[in-house]
Amino acid sequence: MSVTHPQGFLAAGVVAGLKSTGKRDIALVQNLGPSQAAAVVFTSNRAQANPIIWSKQVITDGIVSAIVLNSGGANCYTGSFGFQTSHQSAEAVASALGVSAGDVLVCSTGLIGVGGQDFRDKVLGGISAVAPLLSVTGGLDAATAIMTTDSVPKQAVVNGAGWSLGGMAKGAGMLAPGLATMLVVITTDAVLDSPSLDAALRAATRVTFDRLDSDGCMSTNDQVSLLASGASGVTPTLAEFTTAITALCADLAQQLQADAEGASHNISIETINAANEDDAVEVGRSVARNNLFKAAVFGNDPNWGRVLAAIGTTKADFDPYDVDVSMNGVRVCKSGEPDEPSTSVDLTPRATHVLIDLKVGTATATILTNDLTHDYVHENSAYAS
Repeated sequence: MSVTHPQGFLAAGVVAGLKSTGKRDIALVQNLGPSQAAAVVFTSNRAQANPIIWSKQVITDGIVSAIVLNSGGANCYTGSFGFQTSHQSAEAVASALGVSAGDVLVCSTGLIGVGGQDFRDKVLGGISAVAPLLSVTGGLDAATAIMTTDSVPKQAVVNGAGWSLGGMAKGAGMLAPGLATMLVVITTDAVLDSPSLDAALRAATRVTFDRLDSDGCMSTNDQVSLLASGASGVTPTLAEFTTAITALCADLAQQLQADAEGASHNISIETINAANEDDAVEVGRSVARNNLFKAAVFGNDPNWGRVLAAIGTTKADFDPYDVDVSMNGVRVCKSGEPDEPSTSVDLTPRATHVLIDLKVGTATATILTNDLTHDYVHENSAYAS
């Protein structure tokens, strides 16, 4: 269950002193080839961290030799000094591995505004320490090093016919469209060119990470990177590869949802019979971002009225007085009126399923979210203490 599961990849993670906890905080993944094709999807937030700005330049030619990631500081809104830190990080990796700095992706995660001289010194020192430790067994250390408020590392593997995919992710809050407050590294030993990788990655993130909406907040540092070594010598069809990477991204997205900060319920909001997919997504997201609904679920209250109130704010095509709502298999609202009694719904399990039937078409979409808890408020008010 590692980014080193596919052939042609090494990884490692070390302690550089960026975290006050003394845990690993620098990760490095190297693509040994023979191919070094890559694709990246970045946050859609207009406020973007220096590593995002750097990595956008790196990926323009579709070639990536390595990716370095740090936790313990976002290096965002740290000015030109911060951008130079990202540049120097890539140069340090390049020097250690004998590759071009222009082929090294850089990722950071942590508090915005952290990225001064002490941060730079620790990052560069960590790169010097991590490079000699690269190995095929270093995937777990790398996955651990990118964690911030995560309680567990997130890893996944999907095997194809003679080729495979491996992935690691971090994220436990601010999970919203435009990815999340997350970093994801996906590796494959399939033989595919950069345009094919880009098409498959965007198709996968569109229906997985982009539909993970824990609290409606969007980060400045989100990045999903896909590196292909071609070491298997096998070229799957684009359809085969897209199916496999979508499954891997869905696995990682569900792991992120399950580890969301302070959550006590993992909520899947499924909208069916919408006029089109965009309407289904908009309706599901309106519920996922409704704090009244999320607070009700935290209290194990199947308050379907809050679902209808939320979807009524959208521009989706439906009759607000002809909508069915079910919770955990019990239809509590039929055609905009009460149906089964709310006491029939058991919301005590962590897994919570909400089904919204718009009755106007055939499109469907599912949004993943979490409830709003006391612990979530505490973690997001005391995180810097």
